[in-house]
Amino acid sequence: MIHHLHGRLVEKHPTHVVVECGGVGYFVAISLTTFDQLGDHELVKIHTHMVVREDAQLLYGFATAEERSLFLLLLGVNGVGANTARLILSAMDPATASLAISSGDVDAMKRVKGIGAKTAQRIIVDLQDKVGSADTSIPLAPGTSAVTHNTTKVDALGALTSLGFDKAKCNKVLDKLLASQGNSATLEGLIKAALREL
Repeated sequence: MIHHLHGRLVEKHPTHVVVECGGVGYFVAISLTTFDQLGDHELVKIHTHMVVREDAQLLYGFATAEERSLFLLLLGVNGVGANTARLILSAMDPATASLAISSGDVDAMKRVKGIGAKTAQRIIVDLQDKVGSADTSIPLAPGTSAVTHNTTKVDALGALTSLGFDKAKCNKVLDKLLASQGNSATLEGLIKAALREL
């Protein structure tokens, strides 16, 4: 099992990164929280969890050990797979997700795509006593700099469609958000706002 990667950040996208270690490039699926935390440093350390399926071997990466801990707790809930856990950690950082779980905020969980009322309740019932004891708090990340509308929209659209959202619906939501946010829109902020609307 691959515990972590320490190497050169070759590619960085809202849904994945490529980290080169010893001449080998590892494709690592990430959450928006990790995307924001990684910054643009060339040398990175990413905590990982490997999921081996019949048809694929997938590597999930996290900027902090706390985020990975919460991801693993979420995987332990019946009906929550790796992609759903990643969506939860993209919609909210570990501290916010932990607070939603510990306070029994079903509505916050239901706002994540693919999480219905039953799954939201199951997450809270299964993890409510576990997140209180686990330290899943992370420092707030500095805001990312604003980029041009076109680049921001294209990157956000690519990230949302790769997370399983309908492209046409994403287009409408992103256009609406960009019209209201103007030049202050950041990639991470735009994707997080879109996740709340989709």
